[in-house]
Amino acid sequence: MDDSTSSRTCPVSIESTSLLDEKILADPWEFYAQLHAECPVYKMPETGIYVVTKHEDVASIMRDTETFSNVILAMEALQGDNGRRYQEMLKEKGWEHVHVLHRTDPPKHAGHRKLVDRVFTAARVRDLVPEVEALAHELIDKFVEKGSCDLIKDFALPLPGMILGEQLGLDKTQFARFQKWALAMLATSNEIMSDDRLREIADIELDAQHYLAKVFEDRRNTPTGDLISDLVHVAEDGEDPFTEHELQNLLNQLITGGYETTTSAIAHGLWLLIQHPEQYEKLREKPELLKRFVDETLRLESPVQGIMRSVTKDTVLRGVALKAGDTLILRFGAANQDPEKFECPRKFDIERKNAHAHLSFGGGIHACLGQQLARQEILIGIRVLLERLENFSIDADFPEPAYVYSLNFRPLKALPIKFTKRAL
Repeated sequence: MDDSTSSRTCPVSIESTSLLDEKILADPWEFYAQLHAECPVYKMPETGIYVVTKHEDVASIMRDTETFSNVILAMEALQGDNGRRYQEMLKEKGWEHVHVLHRTDPPKHAGHRKLVDRVFTAARVRDLVPEVEALAHELIDKFVEKGSCDLIKDFALPLPGMILGEQLGLDKTQFARFQKWALAMLATSNEIMSDDRLREIADIELDAQHYLAKVFEDRRNTPTGDLISDLVHVAEDGEDPFTEHELQNLLNQLITGGYETTTSAIAHGLWLLIQHPEQYEKLREKPELLKRFVDETLRLESPVQGIMRSVTKDTVLRGVALKAGDTLILRFGAANQDPEKFECPRKFDIERKNAHAHLSFGGGIHACLGQQLARQEILIGIRVLLERLENFSIDADFPEPAYVYSLNFRPLKALPIKFTKRAL
């Protein structure tokens, strides 16, 4: 970080480009490159939020929880008064958002993480590997003879969706409903909303809350060994259990993290292989590169483009004076394209030696809780696709726009592909 107290402003050409613009969000790479070169700490004129784009800065801020707090509701930072109104809508018929797990700082965060780490174990993920692989084959069986599919609807969404649903103890066949919840839960921190849109989104989140409240009560009375059962009963003697408010918000985080990001990585991974046939052939010839391919996909097409932090005290970052109370977006999508960290950052190279240095799962004490499972789902999903199918191509024009509008995510609406069945 730069301790200089000089002030900086961004060039006019940058200030006239909006990060809220649908086209920029869908294809932000040129804008990110310009920010790296000319304005690495960029103040969004529409919101006053600062966007941090350099890899070094983003990584450093994630480690400094004293200066940069996670105790922030991103929707209030983006929505202003509408964010507070949204809280009232939830409170009226359900549970407003409270600070739990990744929305907390030490020491509270340590207590929450201690509880959830008992539930989300490496052994649990290892035990899931055969189930993920079996489901991947089962999903492909449904469309393999057709020679075409929508990769997102038919594979990239149901694979993590059904696994997470089953692990949580929900009806895994309702994964489309759960994805609808996830998109609604994310929407308030990813788009500026009208009154009608606020109510529409609140109603969807309330549907999730009341569904989950019943599941919590059922598991309190009759534990079934799933994740929700474990979370409800995780506290040991002398420890405070999660409250209903905390459970609601914890499941909010698990659902939004488990459905959207893994789906996006699987879809973008295959899309990149279609666009880069030489890399596709290399992966066919050297399957041992699969783990590096997963990291390169996560680096190049970061499913989470950014997360927010709140400044706790006056500080200076690269010559920009930040005040206590300011809001930052740590722009993972830009940090993962930083030319000072990654040579030729827009090049897709599955042999890139430092691809693992991407920040797509965050870092520090708030590193993504589910990253081990996400990695396994992406790796297995792509591996099984390549084992069963070949001669991939795009089947139709992408919808316009191709991406769901979102400030901090880049979910494709669809990925129609053609292929041939691979002889086994």
